[in-house]
Amino acid sequence: MKRIAILATNGFEESELKSPKEAMEKEGFQVDIVSLESGEIKGWADGNWSNSYKVDKTINEVTADDYNALMLPGGVINPDKLRREEKVLTFVRDFFKQEKPVAAICHAAWTLISADVVKGRKMTSFNSIKDDVVNAGAQWVDEEVVVDQGFVTSRNPNDLPAFNSKLVEEIKEGKHEEQHA
Repeated sequence: MKRIAILATNGFEESELKSPKEAMEKEGFQVDIVSLESGEIKGWADGNWSNSYKVDKTINEVTADDYNALMLPGGVINPDKLRREEKVLTFVRDFFKQEKPVAAICHAAWTLISADVVKGRKMTSFNSIKDDVVNAGAQWVDEEVVVDQGFVTSRNPNDLPAFNSKLVEEIKEGKHEEQHA
């Protein structure tokens, strides 16, 4: 059985966690929400705090070795908090080093930029952080979903159907030799 980590903390865009999680579980994957602290994390929807989700594992309890793939939801608060934690950055980098699929949507690119894994990669993100992505050395394109050797990115919640489809496809394919940081 494939095990997938969703890395998130308070302030994640709710649809960008809930929808991919459901799509992956429908495929029979075991999906863990990995966060900074145990308990629950609170989502963000329509400009307000929304539902809480149970944290399955803390960042201190896991390594990339435990999982087949990594998925990062967006939201503005969530990636900005995550990118400040060295353990998070190491966790993210290790998926790239191990050539495993990594998927990120919306503002989640901020965490990837801080982990220094986007240079030379083709990707997309929420349009307001296009400059951040370009300045980090990635080739930014305005497309609903971009796949670059096991690295899947999308722009916003409207892209979720395409994002989920490619996310599942890449997880099923497994490791990608060309996946790199």
